[in-house]
Amino acid sequence: MVPLSGLGFLGLLQLCGDGGRGVKRICKEWRDSLFFLRGFLAGKSSQAPDLPQRRFLILGRSVGPSIKSLPWGPNEQWTMPLLTQQIQDENENSLVASLDNVRNLSTILKAIHFKDFATCFATKNGIKVTVENAKCVQANAFIQAEIFQEFVVQEESVTFRINLTVLLDCLSIFGSSPMPGTLTALRMCYQGYGHPLMLFLEEGGVVTVCKINTQEPEETLDFDFCSTNVINKIILQSEGLREAFSELDMTSEVLQITMSPNKPYFRLSTFGNAGSSHLDYPKDSDLMEAFHCNQTQVNRYKISLLKPSTKALVLSCKVSIRTDNRGFLSLQYMIRNEDGQICFVEYYCCPDEEVPES
Repeated sequence: MVPLSGLGFLGLLQLCGDGGRGVKRICKEWRDSLFFLRGFLAGKSSQAPDLPQRRFLILGRSVGPSIKSLPWGPNEQWTMPLLTQQIQDENENSLVASLDNVRNLSTILKAIHFKDFATCFATKNGIKVTVENAKCVQANAFIQAEIFQEFVVQEESVTFRINLTVLLDCLSIFGSSPMPGTLTALRMCYQGYGHPLMLFLEEGGVVTVCKINTQEPEETLDFDFCSTNVINKIILQSEGLREAFSELDMTSEVLQITMSPNKPYFRLSTFGNAGSSHLDYPKDSDLMEAFHCNQTQVNRYKISLLKPSTKALVLSCKVSIRTDNRGFLSLQYMIRNEDGQICFVEYYCCPDEEVPES
């Protein structure tokens, strides 16, 4: 029999063969092993303390070295925290956030996951997660403080850089499609500069602890997209834009966006292998919720830079499309989570080339 201590999380997944849900079965079969909380707490005492009747599986390693490695010696003590208990003195943490449903966070983060690394900004109002590519496109996910069941920021602002791919893998450690009626709870702690981000995930009485190393935050782009400089703005039902992306020729290198107070009002154009294609939206369309265009603007944007935004488009119910006096594009997606709460994802993109008015 293969010892569990040599498997790591990925090995456990292969052993389970069911996306991680077999972890609970392994807990039952190995409830007397040193992987469980009682074994750690009983290290220096002859009798384990009276604990709640729960089973815990400690995963030694997961995605690389980012998952907590635990001491295995018989005289070592490791206190496994519960999500419902104080893990440590709250004053030691710069950031503490708790969710009853981890998918309310992971779904939003997936909408901006087109690069490995992200920069996180936390204030008393919530968390902003920023991803950039080629100094030409920036995606921001806004998770308001009200989304969390507990949200504490001890400093005016907390900033760190993190591997978003690893973070999403950890948030989905119990599987991305849980059993009906089963929720994965999350408690997230960050002590401050130089410290890792600690994740405590609990599902069905099984708790997994993840430690993800953080990095020095890099300076993010300032697109200087000021509302006072916005020339044109429309709000569409997302289904209308989803249809557009499915019908337009995506062999085109650019997407041309025309916004005008006169016809064609709002037009999307591509120039692919099959020729030019145009899709027009009248300002009185049922899909158009708001139309505020002050002057005609025609700008082109690289489709390769806009494609990542389709992840947010699929999840959203409404999208706001704005352009400023430089031709910079803002796409704001309104996303409703599983609890009916509203979050926002915003993409900024600089124009590829200016097209003179016809």
